[in-house]
Amino acid sequence: MRRFTVIIPTLNEEATLCWAEKIFTDEFKRKYDIEVIISDGGSTDLTIEIAKKFADKIILNENFEKQTIAKGRNIGALNSNGEILVFLNADARINDVDTFFKLVDNLMKMPMVVALAFDVFVYPEEELFKDKVFHIFLNKFFAMLNVIGLGMGRGECHVVKREIFFKAGGYNENLPAGEDFEFYMRIRRLGKIINVHGLKIYESPRRYRKYGYIKTLTLWFLNSVSIIFRKKSISKVWNAVR
Repeated sequence: MRRFTVIIPTLNEEATLCWAEKIFTDEFKRKYDIEVIISDGGSTDLTIEIAKKFADKIILNENFEKQTIAKGRNIGALNSNGEILVFLNADARINDVDTFFKLVDNLMKMPMVVALAFDVFVYPEEELFKDKVFHIFLNKFFAMLNVIGLGMGRGECHVVKREIFFKAGGYNENLPAGEDFEFYMRIRRLGKIINVHGLKIYESPRRYRKYGYIKTLTLWFLNSVSIIFRKKSISKVWNAVR
């Protein structure tokens, strides 16, 4: 059994996966007892070639069947050996990886804690003023959802105890969108979700640049409300932006 399993679902992510290649060296993985799993949805670019340089396991979608990101995460978890599961989107970057794994290790030793949530911001080199304002608001709003007991964590980075993940049944593979919200909403009943402030997770602004903040936020809101009251998302498919 390893202490951590980092699970990264991918689909044509050659442009964003280089960060993980630089960070998850053999030396770094030994230092924190980490295994890295790439759960690929059928990439046709250089994603797999890049993944081979740092991943301990690569799970391929050999039939190239369209799958949700929830299924990709679940497949990764089923092939994992870690006590703590760290789900990272392929475009996600951890601001301070040493502090991240040290702090996560300590927090997850607390018996009542089942999962962690993090503040997410746009890559600093691409951040605009509107990005900063939007993400500050969003981070505070999501933290409030955890305070009131609803449960929430941005899917860019989910950290969950292994036994809790499998007890909850993993992510809902039938949800093309909002699976991150729905999953944390369920595991909130099993214990405490801590919002870790001060540790930043960075994401690509590609979706906001293509669709804009108003459309993106509206779609998130409608999917969340639909999941709460109808147990399914409004979106029939979550279109990838590359």
